[in-house]
Amino acid sequence: MNMIISKKHIILATLVMALCVAVYLNYRFNQTGGDLLATSVVEETKSYGEAQFVDGAAADPQAQESEAYFAEAKLTRSKSRDEAVDAMKTMLQDSALSADEKAQLTMKAAQIAESIETEGKMENLIKAKGFSDCMVYFDDGQVDVVVKTEGLQESEVAQIRDIVVAETAAPLENISIIEVK
Repeated sequence: MNMIISKKHIILATLVMALCVAVYLNYRFNQTGGDLLATSVVEETKSYGEAQFVDGAAADPQAQESEAYFAEAKLTRSKSRDEAVDAMKTMLQDSALSADEKAQLTMKAAQIAESIETEGKMENLIKAKGFSDCMVYFDDGQVDVVVKTEGLQESEVAQIRDIVVAETAAPLENISIIEVK
């Protein structure tokens, strides 16, 4: 068998060797924590799995519970609205509906969209007043506001009511404010 080594073979061998050196250096660089001249692995001082608190205080179980409440409530609200919109889309695609029925469904979809926008705006305005979290439910003139706070003052209630009335023009008897600690 006649073995002829050409320039292509020499270039290929050189590139393979360069790749091997790059892989080795990358391995050593990552193993030593970025110091190529170090000969041993950096000593581990971290204890993985230990809780670390940003503010230095232990997490309050009641605060975690209220955060979970708000997350679950927002998810449930979003899910129910998505289901309602999907049902309306399905009904609108039904050819057996009259023009009046389709107009009513379109009007209802517009009301849902307006309600979502109004709720989001009120939630942002309430959070801007210093509340850490809140949920607003707005439907047919009835407004329910759930606020995360450690104690609701009369002035805070008045601020929330002012926001709701300004955005919805709902009468005060149709506004309920619920405190979650």
